[in-house]
Amino acid sequence: MSARPAQPDPIRLVGLTLGYDRHPAVHHLDGTVRAGDLLALVGPNGAGKSTLLKGMAGEIRCLDGRIERAGAIAYMPQADEIDRSFPLSVLDLAGMGLWRRAGAWRSLNRHRAAIEAALATVGLEGFEARPVGTLSGGQFRRALFARLILQDCPVVLLDEPFTGIDARTVEDLLALLRRWHGEGRTVVAALHDLGQVQAHFPTTLLLARAPVSWGPTARVLTPENLARARALSEAWDEDAAICAGPRASGGHAHDHGAHAPGDHHHHEDAA
Repeated sequence: MSARPAQPDPIRLVGLTLGYDRHPAVHHLDGTVRAGDLLALVGPNGAGKSTLLKGMAGEIRCLDGRIERAGAIAYMPQADEIDRSFPLSVLDLAGMGLWRRAGAWRSLNRHRAAIEAALATVGLEGFEARPVGTLSGGQFRRALFARLILQDCPVVLLDEPFTGIDARTVEDLLALLRRWHGEGRTVVAALHDLGQVQAHFPTTLLLARAPVSWGPTARVLTPENLARARALSEAWDEDAAICAGPRASGGHAHDHGAHAPGDHHHHEDAA
């Protein structure tokens, strides 16, 4: 991936509610993902992190509010959502990142050098002919990152990219994220390891179906905010319907105030 000029803020969330069968999984979310952000999504299990990423990627429709997008977005779902039984080589899997430019059914032969370079970048040089079903968890994740390299998008969304893989692979892929960040790309990743977040992600959104706090990581990941996120998650009614407006939680209203177009500030919760 090459460096690119300054980009407009790529994602703006306005009164956003996302969910399934009219039951919200994320609600009342306002905020702007700024160009060049390295943003972690954190929260208890079932907090809505994966749902929010799917919404940002355009994989699911909004139940209420809207998502405004600027520029192309690359999205990597959780690894267990990807069928590894399909007879696909590592070269073919990585080469899928070129579909937007080369076409879904075009031969990848003319792009072989670019695919091999991407695989070498993630430490899979010489793996081109290997079936994806024979890869270890870490190798498979590296191949997915090679696909992201070839997509060459200004915005990258990652759902639990480091779960269940070895420490060396985690370090190599974190280095790649830092490189993308240095190039001015926007990276949003759902993570569960708070140590990784504190060490590598300057900005964090803490979710518990509703937003708890969004801003600088040190200010977001406080004991008080984490306790509030756990309490909100435990109190959530899975059968709740969409409500008409923001609710107070635990006696505190979450006022994230929608930004006007062109406003480049994060939303920080007054915890």
